[in-house]
Formats: sequence, C-alpha cells, structure tokens
Amino acid sequence: MRKSLRWLVSLSVLIGTVGSTGVATAADAEDTTAVADSQSADTQSADIKDRILAIPGMSLIEEKPYAGYRYFVLEYVQPIDHNRPWAGTFKQRLSVLHKDTDRPTVFRTSGYGLSTTPSRTEPTRIIDGNQISMEYRFFTPSRPQPADWSKLDIWQAASDQHRIFRALKKIYGKNWLSTGGSKGGMTATYYERFYPRDMDGVVAYVAPNDVVNKEDSAYDRFFENVGTKDCRDRLNNMQREALVRREPLQKKYKEWAEAEGATFNTVGSLDKAWEAVVLDFVWGFWQYYGQDVCDQIPDAATASDDTVYETIDAYSGWAAYADQGLDYYTPYYYQAATQLGSPSIKQPHLNGLSRYGYQPASSFVPKSIPMKFQPQAMRDVDNWVRKNANRMMFVYGGNDPWGAEPFHLGKGARDSYVYTAPGMNHGANVDGLVEAERENATARILAWAGVSAPAVQAAQPLARFDARLDKAVDEDVTREHGLRP
Repeated sequence: MRKSLRWLVSLSVLIGTVGSTGVATAADAEDTTAVADSQSADTQSADIKDRILAIPGMSLIEEKPYAGYRYFVLEYVQPIDHNRPWAGTFKQRLSVLHKDTDRPTVFRTSGYGLSTTPSRTEPTRIIDGNQISMEYRFFTPSRPQPADWSKLDIWQAASDQHRIFRALKKIYGKNWLSTGGSKGGMTATYYERFYPRDMDGVVAYVAPNDVVNKEDSAYDRFFENVGTKDCRDRLNNMQREALVRREPLQKKYKEWAEAEGATFNTVGSLDKAWEAVVLDFVWGFWQYYGQDVCDQIPDAATASDDTVYETIDAYSGWAAYADQGLDYYTPYYYQAATQLGSPSIKQPHLNGLSRYGYQPASSFVPKSIPMKFQPQAMRDVDNWVRKNANRMMFVYGGNDPWGAEPFHLGKGARDSYVYTAPGMNHGANVDGLVEAERENATARILAWAGVSAPAVQAAQPLARFDARLDKAVDEDVTREHGLRP
C-alpha cells in the first residue's frame, strides 16, 4: 500500500509517463492534441514567467531579458528512468527564449550542456519564433546523483524532451520544430524516431549516422578526396612530423601538463593522450576550418619544434585527452561506446609511427563506469528514418568529416530532404546551401512551422540577423577539440 501511494505521488509531480516499449502511447497523443485547448482566459492573461513557473516541477534559476525577448534559465524535475518514474528524479536545466505565445516554437538541444547566454538557432530566426533549449541528461549539472549510467541512452533522453514538450505545449500552442547541430542533430533525429507525433518538423544539422560501428571506410574515402592534394599533403606531413618528433614534442607536453596539473588516469598514460591529440589533427582541421586556411599550415620539413607543437595545439588541442579535458565529455564518450558508435580511420601516412591508432570511445571513459555496446541502436534509427521520415531535413557540410556517414532517405520518406552545403565544414547550415536548395529548405521550414509568410518572404528568414543572438558556432559544444561531433 505504501509503495502504491508513493507511486501515485510521483505521478502527480511527474506529469505523464511513457510505455515500457519506448514509443509514445495513445494517451500521449491524446494529451498532446488536447493541451492547446486546455488554456483558460485567466491563464493566458498571466505574465509568461508566472505561466511557465506554474508548471509542476518547473523552477527559475535566472531571467536575462534580451531586446524583443524574455529569456529564462530553468530547472525541470525529470524521472531518472522514464519506465519507472517513481524510482527517483533529477533536475534538468533548460532555457526559454520567449517571443510570443502566438508564434511557433523551436525545440533545440546541442546534445551536450546548456549555454545560459541567449542565442537563436537558424530555424528560430527563419520562423521568427520562440526557442526552448535543453541540456542533455548526465551533462552537469543535469546529472542524477548517484549517477546510474545505464539510464543514459537515446530513449531516456528523447523521453526527457517529450515531457518538456508536453509541459510547455500548454503555453506555446502553435507549431513546434526540433533542431540541433552535430550531436544535437542526432538527438533531434532520435527524438523524432521515438515520439514522431510531437514535432511538426525536424531540422538536423551535420548529424553523423554511424550505422555499423566497425565499418568506417567512408571516413577513409573522405580524407583521401577532401580539398586539394596540396592541402591534404600539407596536413599529412605536419601530422607525420609531429610523430617523428615525439620525444621533443612530448617533453613540451609533459612540461605543460605539470604546469597545468593535468593528469591522464582515464586514457592511461601521457603518451596515449599525446598521440590521440596528434591523430586528431587532420580531422580537427576539416571539422572546424577548411581549404581557405590551408596555406596557414607551416611547412613541416622546415618548421621548428615550437611551431609543430603550436600547430597541433591550434587544430587539435593538447588539453583534449587529459582527465580535466575529458571530464565534461564523459556522457558523450559513454554514449559513443554504448550506442552511438565512433569513427576510426586508417591514416596510412602514419604507418610505423603510431603506437595506438585511433583509440575507441571507451578509452575516454573512466574504467569505473560499466559499458556494453548495443549495435542494434543505430541500426534501428537508420532503418526508421529510411522508412518513416516525415517532415525531416538533414543538412551536411561538403568538407565536414562527420558527414561521411550521413542519414539517408528511403521510399517511405515524405516531405523530407538531405542537403549538402558545398565547401562548408561542421558549421554547415541552410544559408550555405546553393540558392535553389536554400530557398526550398527555407520554404519547407516556414511551412512546417505553420507560418503564413508573404510570397516575397516565402523562402526568406522572417527575422533579421543579429550577430549576438545568431552565433555561427554553437556555444554549447566547446572547442577544446578532441574527436567529438
């Protein structure tokens, strides 16, 4: 009896649950369609902050107004396990960039932590709407204590989004789109797979799709052909030279580690961390930079030790695989080692010099955390997208290594698109597409959002560019480098 009472109390706080199958139930669909009709005139007239904070389990961290918007950083009580909502909760951070309840809303996540600085994604600017941003579970401070890492998977995270959507849909009753870049694009895709009735459209940027974790030849082909041969040779030579000069460069690395208090318990040794950074050099260059700055890479044959060391640091980041650099990213590496998969490339120009090769994602997770890879997870998502994608858009960069294994659409897809922005890197967006594709992508985003735009604006963003709000690089994915989407 006591257990039953605790269960009922939990349900009163944790509004709504999901079936154990991991897909939305019929009751979910009914609730979602009914919430917009449940608002009373008194509720609609209340201040937006009061309306948001009236949601059970929602609390305010801070408000940061921005011209034309209200911006709230919040915490929301979530179940640790959505299959067992009575078995413990944690507080998940989110933010609301509020424009107007009569505008559509974009639901965005980076797949990592949450920036508490107001910002606006490209879809938010296109539809001139509200934006909800969610911190991914297990990124601090949105981590259950104690942390049961088995509850960090793509379905549990999608269920976090589903509950936030259901709670806020009562206030923001117009159309919703989900979006994210890189791991955030993957997150938006997984959310759509498990809760396809929630969103009116999905815009996933540069989302890797590692269907078969042990088959990564697509990445090798990418690095054999990206950019010009002169640029590829320049990068490969610098990377090879770093390994040739392992002793003097590693001496500098050791001095840096001692000065910074950096340790290497997770990866196992300073040597392993040092080589992992060097092996990321070419990947990091194409992910964050591109052909236009290739001439800034020094000639490896004549470069001093200091120049080689500083060049590797600039594009890979010596801090990436120290314990202090890995700590924040533990949830990502855990997911890569259990469900998402991670790339491995051959780099034949380093034969005879590399001691470890590309180390698996599990190498970057503390040994105290149990891990077991689930190969069916990505196969399931890939199969679902091919057969069921509806109002989904994938945007990739032509020179981004993460786009070597993209999502594909099959015969079952409807009103869905895969676009590639020529020459762009991991920051690829709709604005970087060729004109015809850019106009079609913009028009579809507006249509999915239910926006009635004048004909002249039907393929143009409805809000003007704001350099402070519309950042080119997602702040939530910090650029300490390391092989991370």
